[in-house]
Amino acid sequence: MFSLPLQRTPILIRFFLWMLCSLSLCTTEAQYYLYHFCPNTTVFTPNSTFQSNRDQLLSSLVSNATLDTGFYRATAGGQISTETVYGLFLCRGDVLKEVCRACVDNAASEVVQSCPVEKEVIIWYDYCMIRYSNRSFLSVASESPGLYMWNTANLTQVGDIRTAQFNQVLSKTMMGVVLEVINATEKFATQEANITGSNITLYTLGQCTQDLSTFDCNRCLRGAVAQLPGCCTGKAGGRVMYPSCNIRFELYRFYTSQALITDDIPPPPAPVATARKGKSKLSSIVIPSILAPVALCVLVVVVARCFIRKLKRAKRQQNQAENDMTTVESLQFDLGTVEAATKNFSADNMLGEGGFGQVFKGTLDNGQEIAVKRLSKSSGQGVREFKNEVLLVAKLQHRNLVKLLGFCLGGEETLLVYEYVPNKSLDFFLFEAKKREQLDWSRRCTIIGGIARGILYLHEDSRLRVIHRDLKASNILLDASMNPKISDFGMARMFGVDDQTQGSTRRIVGTYGYMAPEYAMEGLYSVKSDVFSFGILLLEILTGRKNFLGFHPTTSALTLLSFAWQLWNEGKVLELMDPLLKGSCNPKAFMRYIHIGLLCVQEDANNRPTMSSVVLMLKSESISLSKPERPAFFTGRSINDHRHTLGDLLSCSVNGLTISDDIPR
Repeated sequence: MFSLPLQRTPILIRFFLWMLCSLSLCTTEAQYYLYHFCPNTTVFTPNSTFQSNRDQLLSSLVSNATLDTGFYRATAGGQISTETVYGLFLCRGDVLKEVCRACVDNAASEVVQSCPVEKEVIIWYDYCMIRYSNRSFLSVASESPGLYMWNTANLTQVGDIRTAQFNQVLSKTMMGVVLEVINATEKFATQEANITGSNITLYTLGQCTQDLSTFDCNRCLRGAVAQLPGCCTGKAGGRVMYPSCNIRFELYRFYTSQALITDDIPPPPAPVATARKGKSKLSSIVIPSILAPVALCVLVVVVARCFIRKLKRAKRQQNQAENDMTTVESLQFDLGTVEAATKNFSADNMLGEGGFGQVFKGTLDNGQEIAVKRLSKSSGQGVREFKNEVLLVAKLQHRNLVKLLGFCLGGEETLLVYEYVPNKSLDFFLFEAKKREQLDWSRRCTIIGGIARGILYLHEDSRLRVIHRDLKASNILLDASMNPKISDFGMARMFGVDDQTQGSTRRIVGTYGYMAPEYAMEGLYSVKSDVFSFGILLLEILTGRKNFLGFHPTTSALTLLSFAWQLWNEGKVLELMDPLLKGSCNPKAFMRYIHIGLLCVQEDANNRPTMSSVVLMLKSESISLSKPERPAFFTGRSINDHRHTLGDLLSCSVNGLTISDDIPR
């Protein structure tokens, strides 16, 4: 009489585990933000009709995210208006609708913060994607922009797998996925394949937006598959994501097994009262008495599993530094290639010299121009900083960050290979009157906005939380269109733990004049210390003046910061304006930017805004600004010893950089 419930208990446990993890307790890992793209070439005016339509569209997408199809497209503002917004969302085909809605809701909120005034936007999460534009793209296959990601583990780290054999299995399985996708109603499919001679299974996935034709879906997916050899050869996993389709492979099950629901769980049995007449009373008592403790156990197990998973993830992130170099093998350049590109580091090819060595321009055999940072043997940057910069920049992809192409360790040479940025650094233009004429108000606003978005990406939008620690004018490079790119990550620190936003060190690195006081005096660094550095940069860009030596204890000169605060209190802010801006700058806008700069450099780090708030304040004049408190500056102090005391006396020069020892937190 009671055999049915008892026999089904293991199945019920599996079902509850899957359902609870999918619905709530374990969704955080799967809700990972991946990337967003919103070129600022086409923007709208805040509080405009377009913004109203954009908000209406996003609301419509979120409210329809519980559809069983996991896909929805909409239009807001009519079909022919210039203010029309076209959009869609696509959830991964294996997720439940409750998880889909949560992901779409997160993405809709995030995209408004990250792309507040851009008209063309796409944002990817692990479980969903949102896209909208002022141009109609519905039912049209699009393969740009493309996002390429790969597992940091190599095949050699996973097991005894031959790359050639693996590539054959991968190619065959991916083609099988493509065929399944184009024939599936929801244009989603997964396939698994065993790697011969090993106990390893390959898991693959493919998906198209459901508005594509079979032909367009097939073309999009095959184009994505063709990119795998270039981005993911030798890797234990990878994915290619286009606006209209995406593919992924891993050596672990990263998607939900549909068999758990469709095969292992039979249809619910008829109530025992109906199946066994005359015994319903006893059955109705016994079955709940069995399932109640089972459900409680299930809940405890789920919570424990998710907690353990979080601890393991944090442990992996902490130990990642120990395996740093194995994750960038594919980025390594041959020394001979670099020497040929730079004409053996010819003096004619030298672009400049910094704290860690010289930078040379080079041209590869394929015509690509590169910039090579040649670390000096006597520089303070050792293997640790070198690994740090390679790994950090390799994982960071943003239009306002300099792109790392690779590195080289050959003989006594330690080299970093970057994309070539033709217009040198911001300080080259900013602090020389004749060159500064090229920086009108519009261009300076573009530079300020780009720097802000780059820092925001580092702090909140990248896969790791990154604190740069050395933001200054010479570390802002300008491309051919004078768009800014943040460079030099040798002093950066990254945090993988979600709630960690600060750290401390006993040795101070960076550049005086840009350092936040809590960092310069106590060794405490955080996202707010980067905000302080941005505030100094903002004031320098607006005024065309250097902040002198800032916090260096040997100076008693009035800094730009203290001068700006003085004029602010006297109501004479416009006296700070660079004379070259008087023909192109709106005085009200100038005063607002100075106001934002002073908010960023407040002495109390807790009072400084986050970079997400700064980006919004720069974009929208409708956001009210609070009154700035006293900024952080020291005046009238002079000592004979050029040393900065923090426990022991630690040698620091104006532009000196030293190895930093982090204190675990």
